[in-house]
Amino acid sequence: MYIIIVGGGSVGYYLCKALLREGHEVLVLDKDAKKCEAFEDELGSVCVRGDGCEVSTLTEAGTSRAEVFIAATNEDEDNLVACQVAKYKFGVPRTIARVNDPKNEEIFRKLGVDCPISVTNLILEHIEEKIPTHPLIRLLSMGEEKMEVVEVKILEGATCVGKSIKELSLPSDSILTLLIRNGEKPLVPTGDTVLRANDRIIALTTTESEEALRQELASS
Repeated sequence: MYIIIVGGGSVGYYLCKALLREGHEVLVLDKDAKKCEAFEDELGSVCVRGDGCEVSTLTEAGTSRAEVFIAATNEDEDNLVACQVAKYKFGVPRTIARVNDPKNEEIFRKLGVDCPISVTNLILEHIEEKIPTHPLIRLLSMGEEKMEVVEVKILEGATCVGKSIKELSLPSDSILTLLIRNGEKPLVPTGDTVLRANDRIIALTTTESEEALRQELASS
């Protein structure tokens, strides 16, 4: 598989090493000549000096035959532009972007990036049990379908505690598929299921309705 990585910093470097080790064909693009030289010294001719946002650079890199395009610089604007050019100018089927400011993650998704990745949000999701203000975890993202499987923990004091599901104003495109309750077997919730504090809900929702679902199940 031919994979292009924009950004020769630490993220791009370790991604390149891992992908090469798995047998992929990888090309890294970076504007810094010293970074390209460092790649050359250790990994061979896998890094080309150039601006990954420019059409001319991406043309020379053979972007039209790439199957995956990864933008991993420390500038969100560059990552977004590079992915958009790769996707809409060169037809790359899978674009992945590093999102440095978590507020930009949804913007990237709406503007066509297949897989925006916010390291900040990933860390928060992994320690959500210790951060009661972050009760929603994304378990699976289906970027092309704009669907997600999420887990929402119902916190003490949430307005939905003591209410049945049919009393809630859930987004119409969200489905509660499983309820996990301490000391009991997981069950498929119905409209008559009454929610309790510390219940965990597995739901299928759209990226657009994720926040509305969180507000309904986790707000106090």
